[in-house]
Amino acid sequence: MEYQILNTSTCLLVLLVFIPTGLGICPSSCKCSGNDRNVDCSGRNLTVLPQGLQDNLTYLNLSFNQFVDLDHQLTRFTNLRTLDISNNWLKNVPAHLPKSLWELYATNNNIKVLQKLDTAYQWNLRVLDVSRNMVERAVLINNTLSSLKFLNLSSNKLWTVPTNMPYNIETVDLSSNFLSQILPGTLVRLQHLTSLYLHNNKFSYIPDKAFDQLSQLQVITLYNNPWSCGDHQNIPYVLQWVQGTAARVLGAPCAEQPWPSTVPAPAWPTALDSSPMLRGTKAADREASAPTKATKTHKQFKAKETPALGTQRPERPLPRSPAGPQEAAATRTVLVQGSTEGNASLGPATASSTTPMTLSITSGMPTNYSKMPQSTTATFRREEATPSAPDARAPSRAGRWHAGLLWLALLHAVALAMD
Repeated sequence: MEYQILNTSTCLLVLLVFIPTGLGICPSSCKCSGNDRNVDCSGRNLTVLPQGLQDNLTYLNLSFNQFVDLDHQLTRFTNLRTLDISNNWLKNVPAHLPKSLWELYATNNNIKVLQKLDTAYQWNLRVLDVSRNMVERAVLINNTLSSLKFLNLSSNKLWTVPTNMPYNIETVDLSSNFLSQILPGTLVRLQHLTSLYLHNNKFSYIPDKAFDQLSQLQVITLYNNPWSCGDHQNIPYVLQWVQGTAARVLGAPCAEQPWPSTVPAPAWPTALDSSPMLRGTKAADREASAPTKATKTHKQFKAKETPALGTQRPERPLPRSPAGPQEAAATRTVLVQGSTEGNASLGPATASSTTPMTLSITSGMPTNYSKMPQSTTATFRREEATPSAPDARAPSRAGRWHAGLLWLALLHAVALAMD
Protein backbone atom coordinates (compact mmCIF):
# COMPACT_ATOMS: atom_id res chain seq x y z
CA MET A 1 0.00 0.00 0.00
CA GLU A 2 2.77 2.40 0.94
CA TYR A 3 4.57 1.52 -2.29
CA GLN A 4 1.48 2.37 -4.34
CA ILE A 5 1.10 5.73 -2.58
CA LEU A 6 4.77 6.54 -3.17
CA ASN A 7 4.51 5.54 -6.82
CA THR A 8 1.38 7.69 -7.30
CA SER A 9 3.06 10.69 -5.68
CA THR A 10 6.07 10.33 -7.95
CA CYS A 11 3.85 10.22 -11.05
CA LEU A 12 1.97 13.34 -9.95
CA LEU A 13 5.24 15.17 -9.38
CA VAL A 14 6.45 14.26 -12.86
CA LEU A 15 3.17 15.45 -14.39
CA LEU A 16 3.34 18.75 -12.54
CA VAL A 17 6.86 19.32 -13.84
CA PHE A 18 6.43 18.32 -17.48
CA ILE A 19 2.81 19.05 -18.37
CA PRO A 20 3.17 22.88 -18.26
CA THR A 21 6.09 22.64 -20.68
CA GLY A 22 4.07 20.54 -23.06
CA LEU A 23 1.14 22.96 -22.88
CA GLY A 24 3.41 25.92 -23.55
CA ILE A 25 4.41 28.06 -20.60
CA CYS A 26 5.69 31.55 -21.22
CA PRO A 27 9.09 31.48 -22.98
CA SER A 28 11.93 32.82 -20.86
CA SER A 29 12.76 35.49 -23.46
CA CYS A 30 9.21 36.88 -23.54
CA LYS A 31 6.62 38.45 -21.30
CA CYS A 32 3.17 36.94 -21.09
CA SER A 33 -0.26 37.67 -19.71
CA GLY A 34 -3.78 36.38 -20.08
CA ASN A 35 -2.95 32.73 -19.36
CA ASP A 36 0.12 33.05 -21.58
CA ARG A 37 -2.05 33.86 -24.61
CA ASN A 38 -0.71 37.43 -24.92
CA VAL A 39 3.01 37.21 -25.61
CA ASP A 40 5.51 40.03 -26.07
CA CYS A 41 8.90 38.96 -27.42
CA SER A 42 9.96 42.37 -28.75
CA GLY A 43 13.53 43.65 -28.55
CA ARG A 44 15.19 40.29 -27.82
CA ASN A 45 17.44 39.95 -30.90
CA LEU A 46 15.61 36.76 -31.81
CA THR A 47 16.30 35.00 -35.11
CA VAL A 48 13.94 32.05 -34.54
CA LEU A 49 10.66 31.70 -32.72
CA PRO A 50 11.13 31.01 -29.00
CA GLN A 51 10.21 27.58 -27.69
CA GLY A 52 7.11 27.09 -25.60
CA LEU A 53 4.59 29.29 -27.44
CA GLN A 54 1.03 28.08 -27.07
CA ASP A 55 -1.00 27.36 -30.17
CA ASN A 56 -3.95 29.39 -28.86
CA LEU A 57 -2.17 32.76 -28.74
CA THR A 58 -4.29 35.83 -29.40
CA TYR A 59 -1.52 38.47 -29.39
CA LEU A 60 2.09 38.06 -30.49
CA ASN A 61 4.70 40.83 -30.63
CA LEU A 62 7.89 39.91 -32.48
CA SER A 63 8.99 43.45 -33.31
CA PHE A 64 12.54 44.82 -32.96
CA ASN A 65 14.25 41.48 -33.50
CA GLN A 66 16.45 39.96 -36.22
CA PHE A 67 13.95 37.80 -38.09
CA VAL A 68 14.71 37.31 -41.77
CA ASP A 69 12.13 34.65 -42.66
CA LEU A 70 8.93 33.61 -40.88
CA ASP A 71 7.28 31.69 -43.72
CA HIS A 72 4.98 28.87 -42.59
CA GLN A 73 6.02 29.36 -38.95
CA LEU A 74 2.93 31.19 -37.73
CA THR A 75 0.20 29.11 -39.35
CA ARG A 76 -0.44 27.03 -36.23
CA PHE A 77 -1.62 30.03 -34.19
CA THR A 78 -5.19 29.72 -35.37
CA ASN A 79 -6.59 32.05 -32.68
CA LEU A 80 -4.13 34.88 -33.29
CA ARG A 81 -5.76 38.32 -33.53
CA THR A 82 -2.82 40.76 -33.50
CA LEU A 83 0.61 40.13 -34.98
CA ASP A 84 3.43 42.69 -34.84
CA ILE A 85 6.50 41.81 -36.91
CA SER A 86 7.72 45.38 -37.34
CA ASN A 87 11.38 46.42 -37.27
CA ASN A 88 12.93 43.19 -38.45
CA TRP A 89 14.74 42.16 -41.66
CA LEU A 90 11.86 40.42 -43.39
CA LYS A 91 11.91 40.46 -47.19
CA ASN A 92 8.26 39.54 -47.56
CA VAL A 93 5.09 39.19 -45.56
CA PRO A 94 5.26 35.73 -43.96
CA ALA A 95 3.53 33.08 -46.04
CA HIS A 96 0.49 31.21 -44.73
CA LEU A 97 -0.44 33.54 -41.91
CA PRO A 98 -3.39 32.40 -39.78
CA LYS A 99 -6.75 33.50 -41.17
CA SER A 100 -7.89 34.62 -37.74
CA LEU A 101 -5.81 37.83 -37.87
CA TRP A 102 -7.47 41.18 -37.20
CA GLU A 103 -4.36 43.35 -37.24
CA LEU A 104 -1.01 42.91 -38.99
CA TYR A 105 1.88 45.31 -38.44
CA ALA A 106 4.94 44.79 -40.66
CA THR A 107 6.39 48.29 -40.74
CA ASN A 108 10.11 49.02 -41.19
CA ASN A 109 11.29 45.80 -42.82
CA ASN A 110 12.81 45.05 -46.24
CA ILE A 111 9.59 44.06 -48.01
CA LYS A 112 9.74 44.92 -51.72
CA VAL A 113 6.52 43.42 -53.09
CA LEU A 114 3.12 42.87 -51.53
CA GLN A 115 1.89 39.79 -53.37
CA LYS A 116 -1.75 38.86 -53.68
CA LEU A 117 -1.14 35.62 -51.78
CA ASP A 118 0.24 37.61 -48.85
CA THR A 119 -3.25 38.80 -47.97
CA ALA A 120 -5.40 36.24 -49.76
CA TYR A 121 -8.30 34.86 -47.76
CA GLN A 122 -7.67 37.17 -44.82
CA TRP A 123 -11.39 37.62 -44.30
CA ASN A 124 -11.02 39.02 -40.78
CA LEU A 125 -8.11 41.41 -41.34
CA ARG A 126 -9.02 44.97 -40.37
CA VAL A 127 -5.66 46.72 -40.15
CA LEU A 128 -2.75 46.23 -42.55
CA ASP A 129 0.37 48.34 -41.97
CA VAL A 130 3.29 47.75 -44.34
CA SER A 131 4.67 51.29 -44.12
CA ARG A 132 8.37 52.21 -44.13
CA ASN A 133 9.45 49.35 -46.34
CA MET A 134 10.66 49.26 -49.96
CA VAL A 135 7.40 48.15 -51.56
CA GLU A 136 7.40 48.90 -55.31
CA ARG A 137 4.28 46.96 -56.18
CA ALA A 138 1.21 46.07 -54.13
CA VAL A 139 -1.25 43.51 -55.50
CA LEU A 140 -4.50 43.28 -53.57
CA ILE A 141 -7.61 41.13 -53.97
CA ASN A 142 -10.59 43.21 -52.95
CA ASN A 143 -13.02 40.33 -52.42
CA THR A 144 -10.71 38.51 -49.98
CA LEU A 145 -10.14 41.52 -47.71
CA SER A 146 -13.77 42.26 -47.01
CA SER A 147 -13.14 43.45 -43.43
CA LEU A 148 -10.14 45.71 -44.11
CA LYS A 149 -10.65 49.27 -42.84
CA PHE A 150 -7.11 50.69 -42.55
CA LEU A 151 -4.40 50.33 -45.17
CA ASN A 152 -1.02 51.97 -44.59
CA LEU A 153 1.51 51.81 -47.44
CA SER A 154 3.24 55.09 -46.68
CA SER A 155 7.00 55.61 -47.02
CA ASN A 156 7.54 53.02 -49.71
CA LYS A 157 8.51 53.14 -53.40
CA LEU A 158 5.14 52.89 -55.11
CA TRP A 159 4.74 54.57 -58.51
CA THR A 160 1.05 53.87 -59.05
CA VAL A 161 -1.89 53.93 -56.65
CA PRO A 162 -2.71 50.27 -55.92
CA THR A 163 -5.75 48.91 -57.69
CA ASN A 164 -8.33 46.45 -56.35
CA MET A 165 -8.40 48.03 -52.92
CA PRO A 166 -11.19 46.55 -50.74
CA TYR A 167 -14.54 48.25 -51.21
CA ASN A 168 -15.11 48.73 -47.46
CA ILE A 169 -11.80 50.49 -46.86
CA GLU A 170 -12.09 53.68 -44.81
CA THR A 171 -8.53 55.03 -44.45
CA VAL A 172 -5.72 54.75 -47.00
CA ASP A 173 -2.28 56.26 -46.41
CA LEU A 174 -0.10 56.39 -49.53
CA SER A 175 2.01 59.34 -48.48
CA SER A 176 5.77 59.59 -48.99
CA ASN A 177 5.98 57.38 -52.07
CA PHE A 178 6.79 58.12 -55.72
CA LEU A 179 3.18 58.15 -56.92
CA SER A 180 2.61 59.98 -60.16
CA GLN A 181 -0.51 58.38 -61.64
CA ILE A 182 -3.91 56.98 -60.78
CA LEU A 183 -5.14 54.38 -63.24
CA PRO A 184 -8.76 54.68 -64.42
CA GLY A 185 -11.26 53.02 -62.09
CA THR A 186 -8.83 52.72 -59.17
CA LEU A 187 -10.96 54.73 -56.73
CA VAL A 188 -14.36 54.24 -58.32
CA ARG A 189 -15.87 51.71 -55.88
CA LEU A 190 -14.41 53.07 -52.65
CA GLN A 191 -17.74 54.39 -51.41
CA HIS A 192 -16.73 54.16 -47.73
CA LEU A 193 -13.37 55.92 -48.02
CA THR A 194 -13.19 58.81 -45.53
CA SER A 195 -9.44 59.60 -45.37
CA LEU A 196 -6.97 59.59 -48.25
CA TYR A 197 -3.35 60.67 -47.77
CA LEU A 198 -1.40 61.46 -50.95
CA HIS A 199 1.10 64.05 -49.72
CA ASN A 200 4.85 63.83 -50.39
CA ASN A 201 4.53 62.16 -53.78
CA LYS A 202 5.22 62.99 -57.46
CA PHE A 203 1.77 63.96 -58.73
CA SER A 204 1.76 66.65 -61.39
CA TYR A 205 -1.99 66.36 -62.02
CA ILE A 206 -4.96 64.14 -61.18
CA PRO A 207 -6.74 62.33 -64.06
CA ASP A 208 -10.27 63.41 -64.87
CA LYS A 209 -13.03 61.93 -62.70
CA ALA A 210 -10.52 60.15 -60.45
CA PHE A 211 -12.09 61.55 -57.25
CA ASP A 212 -15.70 61.86 -58.44
CA GLN A 213 -16.98 58.71 -56.69
CA LEU A 214 -15.48 59.46 -53.26
CA SER A 215 -18.80 60.56 -51.79
CA GLN A 216 -17.86 59.88 -48.16
CA LEU A 217 -14.43 61.51 -48.26
CA GLN A 218 -13.73 63.79 -45.30
CA VAL A 219 -9.97 64.45 -45.44
CA ILE A 220 -7.47 64.38 -48.31
CA THR A 221 -3.85 65.56 -48.27
CA LEU A 222 -2.22 66.82 -51.48
CA TYR A 223 0.69 68.97 -50.35
CA ASN A 224 4.33 68.44 -51.34
CA ASN A 225 3.56 67.33 -54.89
CA PRO A 226 5.12 68.91 -58.02
CA TRP A 227 1.86 70.15 -59.54
CA SER A 228 2.03 71.34 -63.16
CA CYS A 229 0.11 74.53 -62.58
CA GLY A 230 0.86 75.71 -66.14
CA ASP A 231 -0.64 72.58 -67.72
CA HIS A 232 -4.02 74.01 -68.69
CA GLN A 233 -5.10 70.71 -70.22
CA ASN A 234 -4.68 68.37 -67.21
CA ILE A 235 -4.53 70.49 -64.05
CA PRO A 236 -8.04 72.08 -64.21
CA TYR A 237 -9.81 68.92 -63.00
CA VAL A 238 -8.15 68.76 -59.59
CA LEU A 239 -8.46 72.54 -59.13
CA GLN A 240 -12.19 72.43 -59.82
CA TRP A 241 -12.65 69.35 -57.66
CA VAL A 242 -10.93 71.05 -54.73
CA GLN A 243 -13.29 74.01 -55.05
CA GLY A 244 -16.40 71.85 -55.14
CA THR A 245 -15.70 69.03 -52.69
CA ALA A 246 -17.08 68.95 -49.16
CA ALA A 247 -13.97 67.15 -47.91
CA ARG A 248 -11.21 69.01 -46.16
CA VAL A 249 -8.32 69.46 -48.57
CA LEU A 250 -4.91 69.92 -47.02
CA GLY A 251 -2.44 71.43 -49.44
CA ALA A 252 -4.60 72.51 -52.37
CA PRO A 253 -2.62 72.39 -55.65
CA CYS A 254 -1.36 75.65 -57.10
CA ALA A 255 -2.63 77.65 -54.13
CA GLU A 256 -1.02 80.98 -53.36
CA GLN A 257 -0.79 80.29 -49.64
CA PRO A 258 1.42 77.43 -48.36
CA TRP A 259 -0.19 74.46 -46.71
CA PRO A 260 -0.61 74.78 -42.93
CA SER A 261 2.20 73.65 -40.67
CA THR A 262 -0.13 71.91 -38.23
CA VAL A 263 -2.78 69.65 -39.72
CA PRO A 264 -4.33 66.38 -38.61
CA ALA A 265 -2.85 63.15 -39.94
CA PRO A 266 -4.19 59.60 -39.93
CA ALA A 267 -5.15 58.34 -36.47
CA TRP A 268 -3.44 55.08 -37.29
CA PRO A 269 -4.01 52.11 -35.02
CA THR A 270 -0.70 50.69 -33.90
CA ALA A 271 0.41 47.48 -32.33
CA LEU A 272 0.66 49.26 -29.00
CA ASP A 273 -3.01 50.15 -29.25
CA SER A 274 -4.04 46.57 -29.56
CA SER A 275 -1.41 45.20 -27.28
CA PRO A 276 -2.64 43.76 -24.00
CA MET A 277 1.01 43.85 -22.92
CA LEU A 278 1.91 47.50 -23.33
CA ARG A 279 0.51 50.83 -22.15
CA GLY A 280 0.83 54.36 -23.43
CA THR A 281 1.46 55.70 -26.88
CA LYS A 282 4.12 55.14 -29.52
CA ALA A 283 5.78 58.05 -31.34
CA ALA A 284 8.46 57.44 -33.99
CA ASP A 285 10.83 60.15 -35.22
CA ARG A 286 9.16 62.16 -37.95
CA GLU A 287 10.02 65.28 -39.93
CA ALA A 288 8.76 68.52 -38.48
CA SER A 289 7.35 69.69 -41.80
CA ALA A 290 4.67 67.01 -41.97
CA PRO A 291 1.28 67.03 -40.23
CA THR A 292 0.70 65.86 -36.69
CA LYS A 293 -0.51 62.39 -35.93
CA ALA A 294 -3.20 61.46 -33.44
CA THR A 295 -2.38 58.39 -31.42
CA LYS A 296 -4.76 56.49 -29.21
CA THR A 297 -4.29 55.02 -25.78
CA HIS A 298 -6.16 52.37 -23.75
CA LYS A 299 -8.63 53.51 -21.14
CA GLN A 300 -7.88 57.18 -21.69
CA PHE A 301 -9.37 60.19 -23.38
CA LYS A 302 -6.31 62.14 -24.33
CA ALA A 303 -5.18 64.66 -26.96
CA LYS A 304 -1.67 64.09 -28.21
CA GLU A 305 0.30 65.35 -31.21
CA THR A 306 3.37 63.72 -32.70
CA PRO A 307 5.28 64.51 -35.91
CA ALA A 308 4.26 62.49 -38.94
CA LEU A 309 6.23 60.30 -41.31
CA GLY A 310 9.21 61.72 -43.14
CA THR A 311 10.01 61.25 -46.77
CA GLN A 312 13.08 59.12 -46.13
CA ARG A 313 13.24 55.78 -44.45
CA PRO A 314 14.51 56.32 -40.90
CA GLU A 315 17.27 54.41 -39.24
CA ARG A 316 16.31 51.31 -37.35
CA PRO A 317 15.17 52.48 -33.92
CA LEU A 318 16.29 51.01 -30.67
CA PRO A 319 14.16 48.23 -29.21
CA ARG A 320 11.38 49.48 -27.03
CA SER A 321 10.85 48.09 -23.61
CA PRO A 322 7.34 47.07 -22.59
CA ALA A 323 5.74 49.24 -19.96
CA GLY A 324 4.03 46.33 -18.29
CA PRO A 325 1.15 43.90 -18.80
CA GLN A 326 -2.43 44.90 -19.09
CA GLU A 327 -5.56 43.02 -20.04
CA ALA A 328 -6.84 43.05 -23.57
CA ALA A 329 -9.68 45.42 -24.23
CA ALA A 330 -11.86 46.27 -27.18
CA THR A 331 -11.17 49.81 -28.33
CA ARG A 332 -12.39 52.09 -31.04
CA THR A 333 -10.61 55.26 -32.09
CA VAL A 334 -12.62 58.39 -32.85
CA LEU A 335 -10.89 61.37 -34.45
CA VAL A 336 -12.38 64.52 -32.95
CA GLN A 337 -11.85 67.77 -34.79
CA GLY A 338 -13.09 70.84 -33.00
CA SER A 339 -12.10 74.27 -31.77
CA THR A 340 -9.59 74.77 -29.04
CA GLU A 341 -12.27 76.10 -26.70
CA GLY A 342 -13.14 72.63 -25.52
CA ASN A 343 -13.09 71.19 -22.08
CA ALA A 344 -10.10 72.45 -20.13
CA SER A 345 -9.44 68.94 -18.87
CA LEU A 346 -8.35 67.93 -22.36
CA GLY A 347 -5.21 70.02 -22.14
CA PRO A 348 -4.13 73.55 -23.02
CA ALA A 349 -5.29 75.14 -26.24
CA THR A 350 -2.97 75.03 -29.21
CA ALA A 351 -2.43 77.43 -32.06
CA SER A 352 -4.20 75.27 -34.61
CA SER A 353 -7.92 75.54 -35.21
CA THR A 354 -8.40 71.80 -34.91
CA THR A 355 -7.23 69.45 -32.21
CA PRO A 356 -6.83 65.80 -33.22
CA MET A 357 -7.88 63.65 -30.33
CA THR A 358 -8.67 60.02 -29.83
CA LEU A 359 -11.37 58.43 -27.77
CA SER A 360 -10.73 54.91 -26.58
CA ILE A 361 -13.78 52.98 -25.46
CA THR A 362 -12.89 50.01 -23.31
CA SER A 363 -15.35 47.18 -22.92
CA GLY A 364 -15.67 44.84 -19.98
CA MET A 365 -15.51 45.29 -16.22
CA PRO A 366 -12.58 47.27 -14.76
CA THR A 367 -9.80 45.09 -13.41
CA ASN A 368 -9.73 47.06 -10.16
CA TYR A 369 -13.48 46.84 -9.66
CA SER A 370 -13.13 45.34 -6.20
CA LYS A 371 -10.89 48.22 -5.15
CA MET A 372 -13.10 50.98 -6.50
CA PRO A 373 -14.68 53.24 -3.85
CA GLN A 374 -18.36 52.59 -3.44
CA SER A 375 -21.02 55.23 -3.51
CA THR A 376 -21.12 57.57 -0.52
CA THR A 377 -24.91 57.54 -0.74
CA ALA A 378 -24.99 53.77 -0.41
CA THR A 379 -22.61 53.98 2.52
CA PHE A 380 -24.77 56.59 4.20
CA ARG A 381 -27.91 54.50 3.75
CA ARG A 382 -26.17 51.42 5.08
CA GLU A 383 -25.04 53.31 8.16
CA GLU A 384 -28.50 54.79 8.61
CA ALA A 385 -30.11 51.37 8.48
CA THR A 386 -27.76 49.98 11.14
CA PRO A 387 -29.24 50.44 14.66
CA SER A 388 -27.04 52.18 17.18
CA ALA A 389 -25.62 50.16 20.07
CA PRO A 390 -27.28 50.63 23.48
CA ASP A 391 -25.54 52.73 26.09
CA ALA A 392 -23.62 50.58 28.57
CA ARG A 393 -24.35 53.02 31.37
CA ALA A 394 -28.16 52.67 30.96
CA PRO A 395 -29.10 48.97 31.34
CA SER A 396 -32.33 47.85 29.75
CA ARG A 397 -35.44 46.63 31.60
CA ALA A 398 -34.70 43.03 30.66
CA GLY A 399 -31.24 43.38 32.16
CA ARG A 400 -32.65 44.52 35.48
CA TRP A 401 -35.08 41.59 35.61
CA HIS A 402 -32.23 39.21 34.88
CA ALA A 403 -30.15 40.60 37.77
CA GLY A 404 -33.09 40.33 40.13
CA LEU A 405 -33.65 36.68 39.31
CA LEU A 406 -29.97 35.97 39.95
CA TRP A 407 -30.22 37.54 43.42
CA LEU A 408 -33.33 35.48 44.26
CA ALA A 409 -31.63 32.28 43.20
CA LEU A 410 -28.59 33.16 45.33
CA LEU A 411 -30.72 33.83 48.42
CA HIS A 412 -32.63 30.55 47.91
CA ALA A 413 -29.36 28.65 47.75
CA VAL A 414 -28.11 30.27 50.96
CA ALA A 415 -31.37 29.37 52.74
CA LEU A 416 -31.11 25.74 51.71
CA ALA A 417 -27.51 25.63 52.97
CA MET A 418 -28.53 26.95 56.39
CA ASP A 419 -31.23 24.27 56.71
